[in-house]
Amino acid sequence: MEHLVLTVIAADKPGVVERVAHCIAERGGNWLESRMAHMAGQFAGILRVSVPMENRSELVSALEDLSTHGIRVLVGESSGTQASASKPILMTLVGNDRPGIVREITALLSKQGVNLERLSTDVRPAPMSSDPLFHAEAALAVPSSLALDELQAALETLADDLMVELQLRSEE
Repeated sequence: MEHLVLTVIAADKPGVVERVAHCIAERGGNWLESRMAHMAGQFAGILRVSVPMENRSELVSALEDLSTHGIRVLVGESSGTQASASKPILMTLVGNDRPGIVREITALLSKQGVNLERLSTDVRPAPMSSDPLFHAEAALAVPSSLALDELQAALETLADDLMVELQLRSEE
């Protein structure tokens, strides 16, 4: 069996996931895991599938043919590599919205060797003032060699500059 990672983008309408699932099942593939979302009238998903090696090229071709139905599928190979030893940490962040927050936080995380495994963001009105507030929740894989208080201190320095509230907590 070969593992593939698929990225799917289409206008959000009924039947998008069914068409992709049909292509996979028809070629003996197995849908293993996925994350999908609707945003601004678009559907986006990422999924991992397994498929018998002899059916791989037929599946890739069928997925590419979905473009005739307005469904774009990007096929990537699953690396199969194991991540180095890390501790799972949840990070939540709330602050005044402005351009550059995600860039600055992710640059600091990357510099510390922290892998961003999942990120959800949105902008909501503040309760009292209705000013736009940026909200983020992230799942991080922090290297075992990095002390959590060291990461917290680095992020708090940045949080002061960005005027945000930041919280880290262990997922374990």
